[in-house]
Amino acid sequence: MAMNRDRNNGDKPELNDRVVAIKRVSKTVKGGRTMRFSALVVVGDGKGKVGVGLGKAGEVPEAIRKGKEAAVKNIVTVAIDENKSIPHDYIGKFGSATVLMKRAPEGTGIIAGGPVRAVVELAGIQNIRTKSLGSNNKTNVVLATLAGLTAIHTPEEVAKMRGKSVEEILG
Repeated sequence: MAMNRDRNNGDKPELNDRVVAIKRVSKTVKGGRTMRFSALVVVGDGKGKVGVGLGKAGEVPEAIRKGKEAAVKNIVTVAIDENKSIPHDYIGKFGSATVLMKRAPEGTGIIAGGPVRAVVELAGIQNIRTKSLGSNNKTNVVLATLAGLTAIHTPEEVAKMRGKSVEEILG
């Protein structure tokens, strides 16, 4: 048991989690309606790693636990620059949810709505301006933010992909 715990701590160092939304969902069956709970959970280490998960269960704590487990399974790495912001502006899309993300100088802070704020804070970004456009569905807004953050590349990554120097990329 102790060996298993040590291995997990080595893989995922101190992940923080935040519950973005808890919904009561129902399924109509022959005998009436069965109520369950759906929890949208974001986990992150504050150093560029973040993940999102959705858990469903008959009770809220169980749904949150399942959501956290699902989030840990699909953690992605986010590019962060020296200003603790994103390297460049980007528009993340998922379904009809669109999230506009703009890089910001030191001291700006996080200017973001609830679902977007949860993702960027847990990713370790401290200076960013965002605007949620289109759908207000929390799940889709969170997934659009995550899609946008994973699509952002540092100048070094772009230079390596194109076989050029960083100076050529930055102009």
